[in-house]
Amino acid sequence: MNLIGTIKSYGKIDKPIRLVIAAEFFIQLINIVFMNMQPLFMKDEGYSNPEIASLTATRFAGVLLFALPLGIIIRGKKVKGLFMLSAIFVPLFALCNVFFIQFHNTMLVHISQFLWGASFTFMQIPIIPFILRNCKKEQHTAGIALSYSTYSFAGIVSGVLITLLDVINPVFFDEKMVLVLFSISGFIGVWTMSKVQMHEKTVEKKHKIKLKGSYDWLIITKALIPTMIIAMGAGLTIPFISLFFEEVHHFDKGDFSVISSIAAVLVAWAALMVPTVKNTIGYKIAIPMSQSLAVISLVALATTQYYNHVPVAVVIAVICYLLRQPLMNMAGPMTTEVVMSYVGKKNQEIVSALISAIWSGSYFLSGIFVAILFTHNVTFVNVFLITASLYALGVIWYYLLILDYNKRERLGLIEKFEE
Repeated sequence: MNLIGTIKSYGKIDKPIRLVIAAEFFIQLINIVFMNMQPLFMKDEGYSNPEIASLTATRFAGVLLFALPLGIIIRGKKVKGLFMLSAIFVPLFALCNVFFIQFHNTMLVHISQFLWGASFTFMQIPIIPFILRNCKKEQHTAGIALSYSTYSFAGIVSGVLITLLDVINPVFFDEKMVLVLFSISGFIGVWTMSKVQMHEKTVEKKHKIKLKGSYDWLIITKALIPTMIIAMGAGLTIPFISLFFEEVHHFDKGDFSVISSIAAVLVAWAALMVPTVKNTIGYKIAIPMSQSLAVISLVALATTQYYNHVPVAVVIAVICYLLRQPLMNMAGPMTTEVVMSYVGKKNQEIVSALISAIWSGSYFLSGIFVAILFTHNVTFVNVFLITASLYALGVIWYYLLILDYNKRERLGLIEKFEE
């Protein structure tokens, strides 16, 4: 695979689109740092594992409640202003969250977490429909892949910087200071959005949207079932992976930052290679193969808790984590493009909203569920094995969806985008 040629192809994406994706990067920078560092910060502040899980879930409740209404409202409308709102309020509420945690004001932590999640929807939900509407057809895969890769690049940058700060002065640059610094840096996204100059395209003229009868709900439901299954599993594991490495393998923030930054490099590489992989072996092989290997890696990672007293366990855990991250994330852009093409243009905004609602809802409910499991002393390995089982079911369903997608494409039922 020609990596240089693949990277150069991203330069063909129109500059305004790249600027919006750059703003998304700064929002994702905050997202990933808080995902990894906030549980450790709360642990240092004396919060228990059930409390951490419960408070973390509130962030996803904000996305869950805002996602569907926002998806309906933005249908056929310009969304650039929403990106600017997200660039302003995500770092603002992130800062509030840090200080409310320090003050142990549980109610204000819940409020700031909720508003953080709500602000995140203003970028997360419109971004894929925005790319599909404003990118040339031949750039759809690259645009979606570049958007997905912002999370990975944010992981690389944050991992490297946190590691350097930990080397410079681990006492001064503790979890709180790291969270504050990255929250402030997130405001760069406001400047990036201010540089976006474009004539934004919309699918249809503004009109009153009727929920019933306006969407192809059968098609939408079939398309979203595998996403729901995968999201349910992810919600049980992803927010707590740093706690797993801390409690099972005794990693501190510097140790975890090193492996998370390496993983982010691999994820970014995998995301950037998605167009090449898709064109080489197609959805039918690429999606189930990458997801299946990721499930195997997760099982191997989880079971290291059974023999964590053996020195080789930590090596296996790190290797499996580094394999699982790019493999599972590589499938994301491809499954998104399949789902969006499968449902058609008129359903894309609502589907984007529902995807966000599903992921956030699963993280919210899974966070509560994990809090209950932790209360009953259920170990990490058992929680992660539940995730692996759900992932396996989701992989099978995605394969069936791809088969139906190919069938509908042959019958001319897959809506083509304008050149």
